[in-house]
Amino acid sequence: MANTYTQIHIQAVFSVQNRDCIIKKEWETELYKYITGIIQNHSHKLLAINGMPDHVHVFFGIRPTQSLSDLMQDIKGDSSKWINQKGFINGRFSWQEGYGAFSYSKSQVDRVIEYIRNQKDHHRKRAFAEEYLDFLEKFQVPYDKRYIFKPVNYGDAPE
Repeated sequence: MANTYTQIHIQAVFSVQNRDCIIKKEWETELYKYITGIIQNHSHKLLAINGMPDHVHVFFGIRPTQSLSDLMQDIKGDSSKWINQKGFINGRFSWQEGYGAFSYSKSQVDRVIEYIRNQKDHHRKRAFAEEYLDFLEKFQVPYDKRYIFKPVNYGDAPE
């Protein structure tokens, strides 16, 4: 896109289906590299990625060549397919429906990168549900509590 200049920084947060703690240390680095590749293959710039066994934070500069919703669909869809192909877990892996996405100015970039890098220390003091609701409140994002961390029907889950 000639003559299109942007500076858009997004932190996206998404969780494992039912917030199950199934992202294991043994393969989380591979997962983060895979997600990084998805972001970079769409010409966006990864700034930070980290998470916990039940959720992931990605912080990136997004180009206006792709919508945020399409990028998130690619990240979650492709990475869950990859996890299942690798056989990292027993049963079928999936991400919970939806995600949180929050924008930041250039002056906040270093602080957000540091926050994401320190996820494991941060979550020793604060639960993910509390953190996520605080993001929604801080960014004044309207939400319906009925749809936050909605559980799935276990009728189709493997025994």
